[in-house]
Amino acid sequence: MVSKSGRYGGTFAHRDIAFEFASWISPEFKLYLITEFQRLKEDENHRLNLEWNLQRTLTKVNYRIHTDAIKEKIIPPEITPLQASSIYASEADLLNVALFGKTAAQWHKENPDADGNVRDAATLEQLVVLSNMESINAVLIHQGLPQGERLRQLNAIAITQMKSLLGTKQIAKLK
Repeated sequence: MVSKSGRYGGTFAHRDIAFEFASWISPEFKLYLITEFQRLKEDENHRLNLEWNLQRTLTKVNYRIHTDAIKEKIIPPEITPLQASSIYASEADLLNVALFGKTAAQWHKENPDADGNVRDAATLEQLVVLSNMESINAVLIHQGLPQGERLRQLNAIAITQMKSLLGTKQIAKLK
């Protein structure tokens, strides 16, 4: 705290001390300070949640590109919807294994109390890579590559992209 007399004088304090003093003098100010802090924390949490939801939504949109490629190039027209759902699940697990190193069933077995699935528990970096991998896998499917070769290539891509994203400051700004 600093106190100066004369013209342009006054008492000056660090803002924390000033807030505490003003809170002691004025209950209205203290209430305002508390409610404003709460509002700012809620806004921050809402923003963080929106960023994660945006990336999760982007992944879902790219998944459509992925499933269309599966429908056009892998699923024969004469199979049943149940058989088709098995193929879709197999392709989704291909991406899960390439990125997370495990299938959805393996993740559920390891995380029985978790809400959602492996993708719901993914980090922002993992969701970015997953979104990219869905598009890349669609291209690889259109090229006619077998599933084993696609898995090998997608895993290499996942490793490369995760290294790049974990080393960048831009992703840290999103968090």
